[in-house]
This record gives sequence, C-alpha cells and structure tokens, in this order.
Amino acid sequence: MPEGLAVAAALLGFASGAHCLGMCGGIVGAFGAQRPVRITMRRRNRLEWRAPLAFNAGRISSYAAAGAVAGALGGGAGAVFGFWFNWQLALQIAASLLLILAGVQLAGLAAPLTRLESLGRPVWRHFQPLAARFVPFDTSGRAFAAGVAWGWLPCGMVYTALATALLAGGAMAGASVMLGFGLGTLPWLLAAGVGYARWRDALARPGWRIASGSLVLAFGVFGLARVAASSDAIRSGLLCL
Repeated sequence: MPEGLAVAAALLGFASGAHCLGMCGGIVGAFGAQRPVRITMRRRNRLEWRAPLAFNAGRISSYAAAGAVAGALGGGAGAVFGFWFNWQLALQIAASLLLILAGVQLAGLAAPLTRLESLGRPVWRHFQPLAARFVPFDTSGRAFAAGVAWGWLPCGMVYTALATALLAGGAMAGASVMLGFGLGTLPWLLAAGVGYARWRDALARPGWRIASGSLVLAFGVFGLARVAASSDAIRSGLLCL
C-alpha cells in the first residue's frame, strides 16, 4: 500500500505544476523583496544546475521529514486506539475529500484550501527569516539550506499530500509518500530555473488547469469509492458471522 500511495503522491505533485510554479518557481519576491530570484550559481566555472538541484533537495528533504512525522502519527494513533482499520477508513475519507478540494483549486474553480494554508502561516513566520539569510544562493550549501526552510511554506497541495502520508502506517512509509510528492514537483521547479515566466504562463492556461484539476479530483473520487467498497465488505463480513 505505501508504494501505491507514493505513486499517487508523485502524480499529485506532477499535476500541481502550475501551483508549484506560483508558490516556489521564481522564489517570488526573494523571500520578501519585490523581484523574482533565479536560483543559479554565481560562479561561471560551476554548473548552473547545482544550485537548483541543491535547493530542491532541501525542499524535498523537508517534505520527507514532515511525511515521516505524519506517517508515525497516523500509525501510532491507530495502534493506540486499537481500531486501525476503522481509523484508516476515516483517514482515507479525509484524504480523499482533500484531494477533491485540491482538484477544484487546481482547476481554478475556487480556492477551498486557502483556510487550510493559513494554518501553516505561524510555522512559516519562523522559517521565512531563516530562508532569507541564505540569499543569494552562491553555493550549493546555501541553496540546500534555503530549500529546507522553503519546504515549510504553507501550501494546500503539500498538506493534501501529508493527509495521504497519514495513511502510510509508519514513519518510513510516510516519508516515502512525501518523497514521491516532492519528486513529482521536481520537473516543474527545475524547469522554472531556465524559464520561469514561460512555464508559469503555459501552466496557467485553462486547459492545463482543468486537466490537472480533473486528474486530482478523480483520485479523490476513487478514494471515496474504495472507502464505500471497504465499508460494504465489512458489513457483509459481519452479517456472515
């Protein structure tokens, strides 16, 4: 099951391309200034890809750490309550509903995850000054550290993936789910380093937004259908006892 969740999270990350570029693509405002910052090394004798890769490695590391915590909490809560199967069904319902809301937001129909994102703002207030300290990214180490801090930016898509990580059943499995999500976002963030405005504008087109939002919404509907099927199976089993 964790492998399937990781694949689903990777697809969620990939489908979130337009959202990711808007949130992280240009590191808009240089953590507070009014101009986009291009994530590249300043020394010409170094490969330009090192800093973007380091930044994204730091960002995905934060996702994986948060996923480990979510996976441990989900598995631990089930063990404590002693009703893991029912607990898992409840988590699956919540995760599926979040996927549906994420699909609606990606499609540009509404922004139902805005309030959820606001819950993470107190945490981001602590990480934002840390991220600002590492600008400009003139070494891979500074880029990695900035990515670690930037990984805690409030983001509805990240929170939706974390809800999926709760289903993983353990810390390592939860980390793998968020690792999958981060890798799914990676192509867009790397592409942003060589053409932020071009990719952002392309992914903001209605056709892409509707297609990606529909895909994520379908994941949520499929999850709810699985919950309904599982509930029917449980009832059938109990009636046969």
